[in-house]
This record gives sequence, structure tokens and C-alpha cells, in this order.
Amino acid sequence: MNVREIRNDLLNDSYFEIKHDSGLTILVYPKEGYSSTYAVFGTDYGSIDADGIPNGTAHFLEHKLFESDEIDAFKRFAETGASANAYTTFDRTCYLFNCGANFAQNLEILLDFVTHPYFTQETVEKEQGIIGQEIKMYEDDPMWRSLFNLLKAAYRNHPVRVDLAGTVESIAEITADILYDCYDKFYCLSNMVLVCVGNTTVEEVVEVADRVLPGNAKAGEPIKRSFDEPYEVQEHYVEEKMSVAMPQLALGIKLDPGSDTGSRPTAEEKIITAIVTDCIIGTTTELYNKLLDDGYISPNLGAESFSGPGSRMILFICDSKDPKYVANAIKERIAELKKTGISAEDFERTRRAHYGLAVMDYNNVDGLANWLVVSYFQRACIYDDLEIYRKLTLDDVNEYLRGIDEENASLSVILPKE
Repeated sequence: MNVREIRNDLLNDSYFEIKHDSGLTILVYPKEGYSSTYAVFGTDYGSIDADGIPNGTAHFLEHKLFESDEIDAFKRFAETGASANAYTTFDRTCYLFNCGANFAQNLEILLDFVTHPYFTQETVEKEQGIIGQEIKMYEDDPMWRSLFNLLKAAYRNHPVRVDLAGTVESIAEITADILYDCYDKFYCLSNMVLVCVGNTTVEEVVEVADRVLPGNAKAGEPIKRSFDEPYEVQEHYVEEKMSVAMPQLALGIKLDPGSDTGSRPTAEEKIITAIVTDCIIGTTTELYNKLLDDGYISPNLGAESFSGPGSRMILFICDSKDPKYVANAIKERIAELKKTGISAEDFERTRRAHYGLAVMDYNNVDGLANWLVVSYFQRACIYDDLEIYRKLTLDDVNEYLRGIDEENASLSVILPKE
């Protein structure tokens, strides 16, 4: 077992990376003075990894792992007073808990249930009905529908266009054997990471890991992703009518993912995209306030990077009385900024604001734990962000901005039923 301290002198803080004998990488971030502890056990496997298996299998597997032939994991956590959950994204699946006491006991539960799958055909068929109802519930959610209608319009082949949970038809094809096959392929400890942040120590975490995890576990092949996806969007406009009081828009500007069609976005990409979108229509911009004052957008307009392995997109989403007008206004603003460039004043103000938020994130226990998971699968360090913000220049941001083709966009609109 190898232990390495990763330190940042600016924050006067550090965390530890442990290469456990089982093949698992463990990241421990002790937080002195904190009363709670947050743990995440994640695997580099998500909904887009569905080649040859039914869509929705990763999410289905997440649900089923909590079960056992005796007592399910949620009940075990409830007995210790911990709050547990799990989530599946396009490129990872994570199991987690938060507790104020009994950390070692809760960590043992987490490691135990994730490493001991139990599936039967009978329980799989029962879960198909439960998840089928969940899928139908999301189909009735206007914002969810707007987003996935957008992804289907923008992407021709990339599996990001498929709902994370799959469809009622696709999950009906899932069997216990398929779940075991996927588990054996994607849940190898060498392809996973355990993150513990808060009121704990390296010694406490390692003691539990030594006791629960097998030594010299089977090593898995790292996931290699590659997607055959054209740069151009498939459709520029899609709409659907639902029971909403006001139209909803989701505007996605598709970007080039680069030559490595399965790569994740780098930390620098994400930071630059966040700064650019904030300069386009952040809450301090003239465009945002004009659209808001004129009643064209809701105050909670979201502008963000929506990117993952093999996919890059800038996403704008909100309620709007005139979605096409707002979409055109955003695209016109991008075209204008590409000619004039983002001003030095706007860049510096936005960079400083984002930098300040990033520094605060190092004190957010649950956010920090999930950030560590993402960074690990990026093969990056969470302290890299501070150096990126420090070295980032106006030229870097404007060069990125000039690479955006605002016309390579899809607009998804949810209209009220008449």
C-alpha cells in the first residue's frame, strides 16, 4: 500500500491518495473541526457505456446494488443514523453517505454492499416496474423533456441523446445475467475510487478498507470510449406541447470535442466555458438584465457547460415568453463578442468571482467529495483549478470564444397546450 500527501500551500491544506492493496484508489481529505463526514464510492461507468447492452443498464444496476438476500443497504444505513444515496450520470455511478457519527461502521456498509452484488430474475422484474414508473414521471417533467429533446436534436449518434434511465422498452430487456456481466466488467476496484471528506483520518479509512475489501482484487481494463459523432447539429429546432404555464427553452450550442472523441473535458475547458458563458449572459450583463426587465426570461436562467466524454455543449435554459427571440438574442451577443472580444474589465471581474467561489468550494464537504471523484476520473488534481485561474489570460478566453459557432445550435422549446 502506498500513501501520498497532495498539498496546496496557498490554501494551507492537503489530502491523501492511497493505493490500496485491493487495487482501489482511496482519497482522504481530513477536515479539522468538522463534525460530519461524507463518503463517495464511484465507478467510471455511466449511461453512455451502453454498447451492446440495453440503455439504462447503469442506472438500473445502481438501484439493484442496494439490495441483498438479507437486509438492503438503506435499512442498514438507517440503523446507524446515516443519510445514504446514489446517482448515475452519463459517465459515472456513485454511492454515498453523510453522517455525523459512526463513520467507520457506515463506511463498512458502503464498501460491503457495493462489492457484493445480489441479483435474481424475480427482483429484476420487480425493479423494471419501479424504474418504469420513474421513467414515466420524468417524461412528464417539462424541463427534463426540454433537455433531452435538445440532446436528441443536437446529437445524431452519441449516446448522450438517450435518457439516463433508458426507456420502458429498453429496461424490459435487462436480466440478472446482464447485470452481473456489467458489474464484473465495470465494477473492478482498479476502475473505481473511494473518497472520504470531513471528520476522519487516513488510518480510520484504511483500517475499514483492509477489513472489508479483498486483497489483490481482479484488475479491470480501463474504459476506452470513442464516439462517431458529426460536428454539426442534427436539427436546429424542436418543440413539444405540455402542461406548462409559460414556454420553456433549452438552447444548446454544440462544440467540437477534439480529436480524442471519447475524452472528458479538462478542468481548463470547464473553467473557460464558465467564464465565457457568464460574460455572454451572466446576471451582471446588459443582455441578461434587458431580457429580464422586458419579461423575456425568468430570473433563474441557467448558462453552463454541458460536457462529457466525447460531447461538448454550451447550454442555456429558462422559462421564456418568446424562446426564439431569446435564442436569437444570445446568438447575436456571441457573434458581437467574437468581433469585439470580451473586455479586460469583464474578464477580470468574472475570473475573480469564479476564483472566489472555487476557493469556497474547498470547504464544502459534500461538494468537495464529488469534485474529487470527477477530478480523479479526469486524471487531474482538484488543486489544479487554482493554478488555472491564476494563469488564465484574456487572450485564452477570447481565443476560445472565437472557436464557438453560434449557428451550430439546437433550440428545444416546450409550449403550453392550447
